[in-house]
Amino acid sequence: MKKWVIFTDLDGTLLDYRTYSFEAAMPALQELRDKDIPLVLCSSKTRSEIERYREKIQNDHPFISENGGGIFIPKSYFKSGIQNLEFRIRTEDGYLIITLGASYADLRKAVRELQAEGFGVRGFGDMTAEEVAKRTGISIDEAVMAKERDFDEPFVFEGDAEQAQRLLKAITAKGFRHTQGRFYHMLGDRDKGKAVQILIDLYRKTYGDVVSIAIGDSSNDIPMLGVADYPVVVQKPDGKYDSRLNVPNLIRAGGIGPDGWNKAVLRLIS
Repeated sequence: MKKWVIFTDLDGTLLDYRTYSFEAAMPALQELRDKDIPLVLCSSKTRSEIERYREKIQNDHPFISENGGGIFIPKSYFKSGIQNLEFRIRTEDGYLIITLGASYADLRKAVRELQAEGFGVRGFGDMTAEEVAKRTGISIDEAVMAKERDFDEPFVFEGDAEQAQRLLKAITAKGFRHTQGRFYHMLGDRDKGKAVQILIDLYRKTYGDVVSIAIGDSSNDIPMLGVADYPVVVQKPDGKYDSRLNVPNLIRAGGIGPDGWNKAVLRLIS
């Protein structure tokens, strides 16, 4: 019997872009709990931010933080274990943690170098919690959690399109990758897709025949969508789809954010 596994972005996908509410997705979330279908949160958010939403939606499955930088697996979740992986694994706070991304210290060093080179870059590490809250629309407490980063540095950039291209080339020259959702992000040589593929392989060791769904809304979701059996994109707040999401067999959900998420999940798993 096939086992469904769902991987989802948060901001603008499961969570409303402006209010961060998942109310519109409640019917599908309940259906996943009733059918014991794993839902893996895969976000640019930090561990503490994701843990907060896992608690809100009653989720006890693995999760992927900071655009694929780290995989957090509840201890003993996979009965067959996770031995023989080529990645560094540590045990902490009841998780087995697979570290994939660059260290935050190295990312912050690169940001300071870019600033010294004249680029108008400000990372979350340069901002107070109050500034992060103002730029994102989240509370001060949530902004504090958003600044607790391990593998990925979100940043804003003041400059025109030509300067932005020079900036992105400079990031690549320093040995880092970049992606873009609501913010630019600088990260190591990992992405959501690589982290999702590791978990798909682990689910297959446990369940055998696994069918994967991935749901996103922005270009930083492309790697995740690319490895799933059913890639799904939801509409942006303006009702349009991100034109950069050129993924084979892409399913365009009929709805904005969590509304589209709800419709797509219920249709696929029914």
